[in-house]
Amino acid sequence: MTAMSIGLALIGLLIAGLLAWIGLTLSRRKADTATDTAHREAVQREAAEAAQRAAEQVRRQAEEDAAVLRTRAEAAEQVRRQAEEDAAVLRTRAEAAEQRAEEIRRAAEDRAAEVRRDAEQRASDVRREAEAEAQSIRDDLREQRLEMERRDHRLTEREERLDEQHRAIEARQAELAAQLADLEQRKQEIKDLEDERRRILEGVANLTTEQAKAELVASIEAEAKRHAHTIVRDIERQALDEGETKARKIITGAVQRLASEQTSESVVSVVHLPSDDMKGRIIGREGRNIRSFEQTTGVNLIIDDTPEAVLLSCFDPVRRETARLTLDSLVLDGRIHPSRIEEIYERSKGEVAELCERAAEDAMAEVGITDLHPELVRTMGLLRYRTSYGQNVLKHLVESAHIAGMMAAELGLDPKLCKRGAFLHDIGKALTHESEGSHAIVGAELARKWGENDDVVHCIEAHHNEVEVRTVEAVLTQAADAVSGGRPGARRESLEAYVQRLERLEEIAMHHDGVEKVFAMQAGREIRVMVLPDAVDDIAAQVMARDIAKQVEEELTYPGQIRVTVVRESRATEVAK
Repeated sequence: MTAMSIGLALIGLLIAGLLAWIGLTLSRRKADTATDTAHREAVQREAAEAAQRAAEQVRRQAEEDAAVLRTRAEAAEQVRRQAEEDAAVLRTRAEAAEQRAEEIRRAAEDRAAEVRRDAEQRASDVRREAEAEAQSIRDDLREQRLEMERRDHRLTEREERLDEQHRAIEARQAELAAQLADLEQRKQEIKDLEDERRRILEGVANLTTEQAKAELVASIEAEAKRHAHTIVRDIERQALDEGETKARKIITGAVQRLASEQTSESVVSVVHLPSDDMKGRIIGREGRNIRSFEQTTGVNLIIDDTPEAVLLSCFDPVRRETARLTLDSLVLDGRIHPSRIEEIYERSKGEVAELCERAAEDAMAEVGITDLHPELVRTMGLLRYRTSYGQNVLKHLVESAHIAGMMAAELGLDPKLCKRGAFLHDIGKALTHESEGSHAIVGAELARKWGENDDVVHCIEAHHNEVEVRTVEAVLTQAADAVSGGRPGARRESLEAYVQRLERLEEIAMHHDGVEKVFAMQAGREIRVMVLPDAVDDIAAQVMARDIAKQVEEELTYPGQIRVTVVRESRATEVAK
């Protein structure tokens, strides 16, 4: 209301000023000439009208300003009320914040008290542990002090004994010096007697000393030759027996120390599918996808009634593995058409090559060989997917290298050279489908081409006796190859056939009269037959061993030899009461 009063006062002042100016103007014009009276009256009327219009306009403006002022006053009132509400909210929040701060402070005080109690508890525990440790250290020091006192006592006694022994040795040396002087005197007397006896013998035998010496040397030489021949014959016979025993011991120890897994030969791979609908997509329209897959990979794709699975068949395991990876990628991708098959196949070839190289590097690391030529490493990697009579060739090489190294260490040879020769002896199997000749000759040529040692090359070319064996390392390579390939479950027969052969061996022996127990031992290479001593005598035991061996030869097929041992044991037991 104060602002409105001020506005109305200002408007009144403006109107009063305007009227005063009009009156002044009229008074001035009255002084003009009388001829202008009519004109002045007209001007006065216009001025009055103008003043009235101006007053009306001022009034309307004043009303508008008053309305604006009222609006602003209302807005100010709303702002004030909003400010009061905000202030109330802030006061409420401040009170809540103060309450939260008080809660946090109390929680912090509780936590600090808890931490303080934990720290005091830990300090107490640490103090007790330190006291226990100090007590233990004091006990140890006491024990060490006692032990040092005992050692000092023993050292003192030992020094006293050594002094006594030293005095005894000095006395003994003096005695020996006297005896040595006596011996020198006696030796001179004996020499004089020998000269006298030689002169007498020369006179009696009519021979000079040189002639007698020559006859004596000839006689002793003949006797020594006969004795040496007897000793050599005994040594040869003993060396053969001990060599066979030692060789059997070395090979047995190497086999027992070697831990290898069972392998089985396979010419098919199974690829699992997410659903049977995928088989139709693999076949494609009018069979174009399956034809393209077989032409690209060189592997037969067999789709039958097996639920959610297809078969890949190929004699080449590398091609079969590449095809398996290709088909897995196609099934996972879902886009199966000829161009996509070729693209995935090229990528899978690279993956298989990387896997082969990684497998070769792992095998080298396991054997301990690090300086193999990159081309030989690449060729060795191809053996990762190749098998020989069901045995993986790369694992066979690792086994052979370990066995050769063990036997070389037992015989005092260079284990590294023997392991290298055994590790590379079958490398030619990776190239037999590309080169003519046996894998031994092909592998030897490849190793010689890439700078391998001549002894290693000879181990490769001679491990099947295609080249005459000239070194001990080559012989050990042959033995390691035979042990790795001939162990149970490695090749030539499956585990089931091996178990059946052992069972048949025990059945053959049990069918003879007087047999109590039969044990197939040493992986089926020995049968131990326990007979009843009352039913079988010594001669019958010999006959039984020959009959069992003959029956085994006629009925079974087995690698190597099988020894038949018949054990006849008599026991007499009495009880003393």
